[in-house]
Amino acid sequence: MSRLRITGGTIVDPAANLEQPSDLYVADGIVLAHGEAPDGFSADQVIDATGKLVAPGLVDIAARLREPGSTSKGGIISESQAAAAGGITTLLQPPDTQPITDTPSVVELIHSRCNEAAATRILPVGALTKGLKGEQLSEMAALRDAGCPALADGGRPLHNTLVLQRALDYAATFAIPVMLTPEDPYLAAGGATHEGAIANRLGLAGQSTATETAALGRLIAIAEERGVAIHVGRLSSARGAEMVAAAQQRGLPITADTAIHQLYLTEHDCAGYNSLAHTCPPARTTGDREVLRQLVSTGVIGCLCSDHQPHDPDAKAGTFDACEPGISSLDTFLALTLRLVDEGLLTLKQAFERITSGPAKALGLNVGSLQMGSPADICIIDPKLAWQIKPETMHSRGKNTPFANWELTGAATTTIVDGRVVYRRPSD
Repeated sequence: MSRLRITGGTIVDPAANLEQPSDLYVADGIVLAHGEAPDGFSADQVIDATGKLVAPGLVDIAARLREPGSTSKGGIISESQAAAAGGITTLLQPPDTQPITDTPSVVELIHSRCNEAAATRILPVGALTKGLKGEQLSEMAALRDAGCPALADGGRPLHNTLVLQRALDYAATFAIPVMLTPEDPYLAAGGATHEGAIANRLGLAGQSTATETAALGRLIAIAEERGVAIHVGRLSSARGAEMVAAAQQRGLPITADTAIHQLYLTEHDCAGYNSLAHTCPPARTTGDREVLRQLVSTGVIGCLCSDHQPHDPDAKAGTFDACEPGISSLDTFLALTLRLVDEGLLTLKQAFERITSGPAKALGLNVGSLQMGSPADICIIDPKLAWQIKPETMHSRGKNTPFANWELTGAATTTIVDGRVVYRRPSD
């Protein structure tokens, strides 16, 4: 492996509580040192980061790549390259692939395709139950040994509470993190947007916030009684986020994330039947958005994710309630997070913590830091680079974004995985 020196940049590493100008040295795929060059160090490559930020590569804990399965929408090669262009060096793919990621053979298939892509590190999340049917537990230890860092319900919450309890108990015996969807499938059925004034005006069936809070009540009760750790994903409501905050205050080992679009969109973005704003869970009220923002700021919600869901044009055509939910988000994840800094919601270190060391810590991943000895996963960012979101220039195969024509500032110029440059912005 090459020996790199990254010079002239400002290192921002929340895990080390570091934000200062410093050179960075990399050898054999790991971070070797900051500041002064180690004795005898000779760089094979020098990267000039003058005026730029040098941060740990982003850790995205929820991004669907559509492979194996719906390759007309995306694919491991195309989406991992899009992730690299967005500064993402580690990406977790939920298990709702086709076939479901519930056997080591599917994990091996994904790893094989990742090796072909030679871009972002992709970690397949294993299914909590066989076929994600919520009936029989998956072979959890085998999935862990095959390379799954966590288990999840894949957006298909378990109906049977006893099966859920047994799954959490079993996962805990192997110390495997579990990612759960806070959604009551019965309350969610048929709802395409938030239940409220906009849904009524559009004549659409809505999802109430009880869809999330009822499910959270069940999850928190089991976690508290059994003493098991859980991670709840894609919070959307103020009340749901407040329930997580209260559980954390009681000392329960519960972590949470929200999708980056939930900090910007509201039910009003669905006006005019805008299918590009159709998400699951739905964007809710302005009040919900503001509480989510506040609890991201305080760290109750310690992780942000892209919730990347690329679609082909046909999937977003037709009526609002018939189109498929989801946003293509890899291209915009970093810049929308940095916008929170510009708006004064987060400090620079806090912003990077939510997308690097925060998710890594929540799921026990050995990434998200530039401390000596860490994997050399690095994102070099021009924080002043202004650009406009245009679907036709997005790196992802999916062009489905409600943020088209937004003016953003900040972009990755170089992305490094395990000491290997996997992306360089054309002008750099």
